[in-house]
Amino acid sequence: MWRLWAKALGEKAGGDNQEADKIALIRSTIVMVYVLTNILIMASIIHHW
Repeated sequence: MWRLWAKALGEKAGGDNQEADKIALIRSTIVMVYVLTNILIMASIIHHW
């Protein structure tokens, strides 16, 4: 599952698999922050509707 998620994030970056996993983890963190931000924005809109 991790391999598929890492591929979905974009092309493999880094010289070896360990470095590529660290980069994928950073990209995953960024995606999760975007998702959380969007959920909070939508909750705020619904709350004030």
